[in-house]
Amino acid sequence: MTECLFCKMVSGDIVPDVVFENEKVLAFRDINPQAPVHVLVIPRQHVETIDELDDSKLAGELLLGACSVARELGLSKGYRVAINCKAEGGQEVYHVHLHVLGGRQMTWPPG
Repeated sequence: MTECLFCKMVSGDIVPDVVFENEKVLAFRDINPQAPVHVLVIPRQHVETIDELDDSKLAGELLLGACSVARELGLSKGYRVAINCKAEGGQEVYHVHLHVLGGRQMTWPPG
């Protein structure tokens, strides 16, 4: 996946603003934040969409990574975790990623 933006971040070809990482996931600040805190949590392994995410352990690692990000960044009042899937779902980079958003009151519906 040499053309995947997030794979380039995992490999170190592009250096993101990392806030959390372990052997399975990488979490970094979004370059176009939609909230005071906006972090993306990605698997180190390339998986295009959640439709292709068939590893329950990896799915759990992504959720635990999102929780770790929220704790580390002090989002004790609350936060939102969102996953976009494919074009109509708003996915722009085809490498699974969770958005961790916080630092302000979230509204519903999100828009």
